[in-house]
Amino acid sequence: MHLVPVFRADEKGAVLKNLQSYRNDSEEMHSQIAREFHLVTGHELPPPMPVEMENFSRSQFRGGRLKAIEQLQKIEPARYGRTRNFVSGDVTKLSPWLRHGVLALTEVRDEALSKVQQVSQAEKLIAELGWRDYWQRVRAARPEGVWHDFETPAARHRGQVIDYLPDTVARGETGLDCIDAFCKKLIHDGWLHNHERMWLASWLVHTRKVTWRVGAAWFLQHLLDADPASNNFSWQWVAGTFSSKPYIFNRENLERFTAGIYCETCPAFGHCDFEGTYEQLNEKLFMNGSDEREVRLTIPPVVSWDSSDIPDESLVWMTLDSLSACSPAKLRFPESPAIFVFDQHWLSDELPSYKRIAFICECLADLPEVEIWFGDTAMVLEERARAHKVNAISMANTSCPAVRHVVDRLSDATPVVSLDWPSFCDASKVKDLGRFSRYWNKVSKTALRPTFADDRF
Repeated sequence: MHLVPVFRADEKGAVLKNLQSYRNDSEEMHSQIAREFHLVTGHELPPPMPVEMENFSRSQFRGGRLKAIEQLQKIEPARYGRTRNFVSGDVTKLSPWLRHGVLALTEVRDEALSKVQQVSQAEKLIAELGWRDYWQRVRAARPEGVWHDFETPAARHRGQVIDYLPDTVARGETGLDCIDAFCKKLIHDGWLHNHERMWLASWLVHTRKVTWRVGAAWFLQHLLDADPASNNFSWQWVAGTFSSKPYIFNRENLERFTAGIYCETCPAFGHCDFEGTYEQLNEKLFMNGSDEREVRLTIPPVVSWDSSDIPDESLVWMTLDSLSACSPAKLRFPESPAIFVFDQHWLSDELPSYKRIAFICECLADLPEVEIWFGDTAMVLEERARAHKVNAISMANTSCPAVRHVVDRLSDATPVVSLDWPSFCDASKVKDLGRFSRYWNKVSKTALRPTFADDRF
């Protein structure tokens, strides 16, 4: 594996270091990336915190296909269905590998079905996979919705909304034991249970009055499974800008699903932000309550971005959605050069943490002879296609609008072929993506069936 330096139009680039060696020197890996990033953009990446580095070195979330398969084999679908809402429940923790295309939705679904006697025992788990598929379809149909409200807020906040993250939240020093624990887990571990994400998002948006965009950007910086579709649309779901009403919780709900571990010793117990019934909290937080909206949101789906004309030779572009040899593009062209670009715009926009960068690099370390570049993605791909004497670029299908932007810039000089992942469900009858329930009603029967043998990886 080769780590190739920042691309400039007048430079060829030279091999700097074998990425495999970074597995035992993660700090040096981050330092190298930070140096190249600063060279390209003039900006600094956030330095890794000592606790962050320590936690990653012993984290269960290590990049690469082998670690993904190890975690996949541990899933217990029936137990997941019974306990998933509890923080100590038997959740899969597969999201970092799913987000980066190291595992496919079909793989997880098929593994789940293989471990149960009845399909119903795996239905809860597969429905959660359905949410991920749904979010991607929504982003493909409405890419602008990633950072803009789909709907007017379902309820008006009492008080002034702010557009920055309070320092006490960033440090995990709010005085609320549960919230502080969630903040520190986010920063230190890069992963939170779904309930912890919902509680933290709800408190930040509805109690602290922080706009959901700020919270979504904070999560994107730290989460190992940081995906703008799943992340940002979930924040909108909590905020009530992509849902029938805002999501709130009370202490009773928190205590039930955490076994009371935070409330027992919290100095705010009995007078915290979550005290009261839902009716009382609605009155406290919102000017007009939180009654379900009457206007129906509709989002027409778009046709999958898949290419029919497959070239004989092609460069393989590894995006953030396909960091695996199981990418459909890499499977189609296993011997072709693979290129990954730490895009300068992505780095500037999201300022990914040490944990995120290290996880991505560990995924890339599994790929033979992949070139890793820093800079402008379109420029790098165009130059590498010329250098390798190929006239086409192949990639795995993605809903990412930034990828589509790169493709639009390349289309005249270098055609890009998009190859579909194995189909998770038959969505041909879906006419509206406005709500997950309507989507799932159309696709659940096919999503609960195993993948056809000839459509697997």
